[in-house]
Amino acid sequence: MTLASDGQTAIIRTERGLTISGTRITLYDVMDYVTEQYPRKFIRAMLSLTDEQVNSALSYINAHRKEVEAEYHLVLKETEELRQYYEEQNRERIAQIAAKPPKLGTEVIREKLHAERARLELRA
Repeated sequence: MTLASDGQTAIIRTERGLTISGTRITLYDVMDYVTEQYPRKFIRAMLSLTDEQVNSALSYINAHRKEVEAEYHLVLKETEELRQYYEEQNRERIAQIAAKPPKLGTEVIREKLHAERARLELRA
């Protein structure tokens, strides 16, 4: 089912939701960048899209802002629920892995990772 089209690029509804035709990229992927106010060129590069595909996605979002935002927030909510579910399901396994001693030869990289994690936690 084609929802919007400008020439060859269309926004279609698939089982994944509103999708850029010929790709696996949903409008929700694009919305992640739109909500953070990234420029078109950045969105194009990050999602490996053509100018036509980016323009179609952004045009569709602007023309149907309320509907797209409502679906986007639903997707974000479902994603968070799934993340929490799998985190809970795997909590024990993650703890087991974390308790294992590091592999030989990985000490330097582990120190860098710990330092970066500490730096990021200070910013938050």
